[in-house]
Amino acid sequence: MQALITLGAFIVTLGVLVSFHEYGHFLAARLCGVKVLRFALGFGKPLFTYRANNGTEWVIAPIPLGGYVKLLDGRDSQQSIRPEERPESFDVKPLWQRALIVAAGPFANFLLAVMLFAVIYVSGVPQLPARLQAPPEQSTAATLGIVAGDQVIGWQSLSADDSVHPILQDFDFVPSWNALRWLLLDAITGEQGFALEIQDAFGSRQIKFFKHTDLRPMTPESNPFEALGLAPQLTPPSDWKELKLGPLDALGFASQRVYLITKVSFRLMLGLFTGKASFKQLGGPLSIADMAGKTAQVGWQPFVAFLALMSISIGLLNLVPLPMLDGGQLLYDAWELVVGKRISLSMQEKLQKVGFVLLISLSLLALFNDLQRYLSP
Repeated sequence: MQALITLGAFIVTLGVLVSFHEYGHFLAARLCGVKVLRFALGFGKPLFTYRANNGTEWVIAPIPLGGYVKLLDGRDSQQSIRPEERPESFDVKPLWQRALIVAAGPFANFLLAVMLFAVIYVSGVPQLPARLQAPPEQSTAATLGIVAGDQVIGWQSLSADDSVHPILQDFDFVPSWNALRWLLLDAITGEQGFALEIQDAFGSRQIKFFKHTDLRPMTPESNPFEALGLAPQLTPPSDWKELKLGPLDALGFASQRVYLITKVSFRLMLGLFTGKASFKQLGGPLSIADMAGKTAQVGWQPFVAFLALMSISIGLLNLVPLPMLDGGQLLYDAWELVVGKRISLSMQEKLQKVGFVLLISLSLLALFNDLQRYLSP
């Protein structure tokens, strides 16, 4: 039964994320007057095919590891375009429209993440308080005098040189540990100091300064949270507070959360190439299926939150400037904008081959990591 839940959650996860991404491309193409020849979910021999009146072929295939939108394009040697169809071809559209169509896929993923988080906040979600446990000795928190039971109620980023003291009225309210955790990750990955407004068990408040020099650089072997000494205290569910917002407030709060998570995720992704993160942390389809299954068994809210996080990851991944990805096509568009002419088809084909090899290599590495995690004794 657990295996069926995991498989079902995995298929739903990829189905929702891929279809929303591809529909972003599809909708932008139609708005720009480009004819869509095929909208496909999955790869392999089609299981279901439907041809609409406008000529678009809708396809569902058995391998749910992606999808694609095929556009009418005069640069595709396999397409034969009639003269009356020429104005609907992708390649004759102005640069800004072509770039918009390419960027619409990742943008749809970020929009989906906002919508999913907003649904959670509208429905109401219990929040673990940002109450801290006793910090380890020699940690920054212990040096600053933070003790078990202190609760973080406010956050303020410090200037780059930590010389400007925080303004009491400018502290942002911290509703939960989860909110504080993402703020801490933002500060750590951005190497920026911060100030915490702390309320102790007796109700008195004080401000604690964490300078940027107190933040340990991120490395694959280190745990920056441990060096700071900030960790949540185990709190019974009866003490948790529900975060429930109206639709507009939920959309605003969700947008802020998606922006913060995207910023942190982007820095962590860069860390793979700067040595601050390890390629061993890459996960593939087994990791996605495992997390999808576990969150689905816990409840609908954790599963929806997982979908939102995965949607952000897919949006970011597709913006990586590698051929075969949307980011690679946007790089071609940037070249055209600067140089004034398009990159040649022969050069584009060579870069596509390089991009294909890189993507296959990363996919195999992620799959190898999965096999080590889940199949090793």
